Amino acid sequence: MAETNRPKYISFDIYGTLINWDTDAVTRRLLDGRLPEEQWPAFKKVFRGYRFDAVLDYAPYEQILQSSFDRVCNFFGIGPTPGAGAELADAVRGFGAHDDVPAPLKLMGENFKLVALSNADDSFLEISIPKLGADFHAVLTAEQAKAYKPRYQAFEYMLNTLNAKPEDFLHISSHTRYDMHPMHDMGFRNLWLLDRGYDPIGPGYDLNVVKSLDEINKHLGL
Repeated sequence: MAETNRPKYISFDIYGTLINWDTDAVTRRLLDGRLPEEQWPAFKKVFRGYRFDAVLDYAPYEQILQSSFDRVCNFFGIGPTPGAGAELADAVRGFGAHDDVPAPLKLMGENFKLVALSNADDSFLEISIPKLGADFHAVLTAEQAKAYKPRYQAFEYMLNTLNAKPEDFLHISSHTRYDMHPMHDMGFRNLWLLDRGYDPIGPGYDLNVVKSLDEINKHLGL
């Protein structure tokens, strides 16, 4: 890879992209038979939408999980669930890395400065980052920025903290709405969607779509 095209930083979304996000078990337990099974696929989809809506205002991440869970339950005619946010937060802290992450990420980290930009609190990343098996130059969170992606403030925090410009980054995420769309609008162009099936992939955002970090390492000449 030509040195002129070498990114100064490789930045990442963490949950879903590198850490395996799977809240199905805890969500089903919290519902405790209150939802007909045939409504489960719709509940999952709407819950994801409410989580996205909730992060447009800042609150600690456990509160985001509590409020979005209560709102989706209300949408389906189910009463609030005290303690849901804490149980969901515990589940998130317990998630491990996707199986296809540690080896290629370690190689990447031996050759580039890795940056985490995560929609969670510091305490979550203190547990999750060591599970990835690679050294990170910086671990940046919504708690630090006082804003969640897709808010521009979250990305501005990364730029300001690192005294960097959008062209200094190669960014990797599995989420179009949280990362790719706002970053493209802000002038980031070296955007790599690690497609794990979360979002539809529309045209017009100049995304490089891959199925593995190995493909990105190959692009980087590793």
